[in-house]
Amino acid sequence: MKSEPDETSIDDALAAKAGSVPWTGVRNYQARNFMRDEMRVGDGVLFYHSSCAEPGIAGLAEVHSTSYPDPTQFDRKSPYYDPKSTPENPRWLLVDVQAKAKTRLVGLPELREHPELSDMIILRRGNRLSITPVTTAEWKFIVQKLIPKKTH
Repeated sequence: MKSEPDETSIDDALAAKAGSVPWTGVRNYQARNFMRDEMRVGDGVLFYHSSCAEPGIAGLAEVHSTSYPDPTQFDRKSPYYDPKSTPENPRWLLVDVQAKAKTRLVGLPELREHPELSDMIILRRGNRLSITPVTTAEWKFIVQKLIPKKTH
């Protein structure tokens, strides 16, 4: 799951008083569908910093809730406001994410060095989705080989 660190960083998520942060602002149907149809409470999350000086995996987190309507779609003052969305028929959903650990930054160049990760959706040319699934094998490789044990 990608987040711009000036909006919500891994440090922000770790410091969240509620214990989790709502993953607001997703405005892509495919990414929304991943949250709605595939994410389950307790699923692991690679917390990825994007649109910053050094993008990459910055931490580990877990899905902390089932999907529910993103309130920013109804807020006229929000940059994520959607006038076509209504409380009766919301278009956009979110899940809450609970940060578990900050990790060393694992950037795209490093991820691309490993043939075991060559099929990762995030590594495909032109991929701009903020949320992409990760296979069990990809998750295990990243957590076991690229991220120090003391962080998880």
